[in-house]
Amino acid sequence: MTATTIELVALDMAGTTIDDGGAVYEALRGAVEDGGATVDQGDLQVWMGTDKVEAITNLLRLGGVEPTQERIAAGFARFRERLQEAYAATPPTAIAGVPEALREIRALGVKVALTTGFDDAVALPLLAALGWGIGGGRGTVVDAVVTTSDVAAGRPAPYMIHRAMERTGVRDVRRVLAAGDTAVDVQAGNNAGAVSVGVLTGKADGRVLAEAGADHVLGGVVDIPGLLHVRA
Repeated sequence: MTATTIELVALDMAGTTIDDGGAVYEALRGAVEDGGATVDQGDLQVWMGTDKVEAITNLLRLGGVEPTQERIAAGFARFRERLQEAYAATPPTAIAGVPEALREIRALGVKVALTTGFDDAVALPLLAALGWGIGGGRGTVVDAVVTTSDVAAGRPAPYMIHRAMERTGVRDVRRVLAAGDTAVDVQAGNNAGAVSVGVLTGKADGRVLAEAGADHVLGGVVDIPGLLHVRA
C-alpha cells in the first residue's frame, strides 16, 4: 500500500485535533452528576467519544438514575451550558503541530475530514472560532466536517466516517484512515472498514486503544504524515 492509496483521513475533534483542556470530559461528567448520578471514570472513558445524548443516557443509567426523556434532555442542556462556559473561560486551541500536519496530509492529495460526537450547534462555532475553513476556498483547513446532526447514530457506528467519504468523493473504505483518541473512535474506524488509528493526545492510554482494535497507536495526528510515508 502506498501513501497515495489512502484517499481520506477522518479525524476526531476534541482530544485528537483540538486541545480543549479536557472541557468535554468535565462538562459531560458534571451534566450527569447534576442529574443525580455518580460517574465512574472507566464508564466516562467508554462513552466519551459517542454522541453526547447517547453518552448521557448510558451514564445516567450506569450511575443509578433512570434515563427518562426529560432527564436526558436536561442533561444535554446542562452539558452544552457547561461546555460553553468552559470554552468562554479558556478557548480551545489546535493541538500543537496539527495544522501543519493537516496541510502536509492535504499536500499529498489526501482529503481530510473531521468527525465528532458533537452536534452542529457545538462543533461549527468551535471550528469558526479556530478559523478553520471547510470545503474549499481560502482558509480551508479540512475538506469536510461530519457531526452527530448528520447521521442516525454516532460512534461506534461507522456512519460519520461513511458520510465523510460521501462528502469527499471517496468510495473505497480501504482507502480511508480514521483516527481518534478514544476507544469508540477506534471501534468506529474498524466498523467502517477503515485503517483504524488511536492517538495518545487524549485521556486514553495506548493499551486501551490497542485493546479496542487500533491498527496503529501513534503519539498524535502529527505522526500521521509519517505513517502515510512509511506505508509507501
